[in-house]
Amino acid sequence: MKIIYLFLTFGILSFTSEHRSEDARFDLTVTVTNIQNAKGKISFGLFRKQDSFPIKGKQFKGVFIETTKSKTKYTFQNLEKDDYAVAVYHDENNNGILDKNLVGAPTEAYGFSRNARGMFSAPSFDEAKIELKDNKSIEIWIK
Repeated sequence: MKIIYLFLTFGILSFTSEHRSEDARFDLTVTVTNIQNAKGKISFGLFRKQDSFPIKGKQFKGVFIETTKSKTKYTFQNLEKDDYAVAVYHDENNNGILDKNLVGAPTEAYGFSRNARGMFSAPSFDEAKIELKDNKSIEIWIK
């Protein structure tokens, strides 16, 4: 009889812990560094694989944070276990877009998770992806 109780208890505990890990939520804290001045805001965009990385307006979650120092931090909260990529830029003139010159090169500082850089375009999602399976903090250096 004790063996039956032992198996039942083990089965219930393993189901409960497995169920908890599937429902677990995590925070991703992003610190943007190398901000050259306190003008404008920093745009934070969080993307999943199915989102159109790194197109503004196509992100999973996004926010603009005022900056007053050489680094600015934001935490995306309550995220599911998944792969994510982050794109940030310094919107110095507060117009809500990443300004570009005539040939399409950005004129405002920007960066991506894992400090990924594409050669003549933005990096791919896979180059910038972060596996989120617990609370995590990352730093993105913009230029």
